[in-house]
Amino acid sequence: MNIPNKLTVSRLIMAPLFFIAFHLGSWFGSDFQSLSSILTLILWALTELTDLLDGQIARRRNLVTDLGKVMDPFADTFSRLTYFVCLSGAGVMPLWTFILIMWREFSILFVRMLMMGKGKPVAANLWGKSKAVLYAISGALGILYIALGNWFSDASFMEGASIGLYVIFVLAALSSVMSFLTYVKAIIRDGSLSTMTR
Repeated sequence: MNIPNKLTVSRLIMAPLFFIAFHLGSWFGSDFQSLSSILTLILWALTELTDLLDGQIARRRNLVTDLGKVMDPFADTFSRLTYFVCLSGAGVMPLWTFILIMWREFSILFVRMLMMGKGKPVAANLWGKSKAVLYAISGALGILYIALGNWFSDASFMEGASIGLYVIFVLAALSSVMSFLTYVKAIIRDGSLSTMTR
């Protein structure tokens, strides 16, 4: 359990904390709405920061481990699906975009396990990197959208913001699907898929 892996574990811990913080207002009343918004923004920021730092530290200090290779993508999926579940449940994120993202994330985890069993890592691609950025942006904007609605009684500007937010969620879902199809195409071209099914 080196420093990068500890940072990864922290994301696994922060995910359920995010879920709890997100629902403080609905569980305990409107008096907790502001606290809920502040805590969710902080936890989102810490989640994305640790995701950025664990990989950088592991590569720079030569601390890459087999545990980290498995745990890091799992922690990413675990944490991001948690805040997408919350945003979808709150009616901020379109349900169909959440379903697409969830199917993609579970599918790519399965593919990664198959490839690691063959000793062939799944390399990142442009769509995968775009997906990660759009996940972070859409999550942040969704949380901020709810926070602004809680903090300001006159929320006339929210209608225009909701359209932009919808577009961001759609782009996140589409990039997630495209990244998965790119992974599958690369695997088929490499011949790994036929090897795994024999």
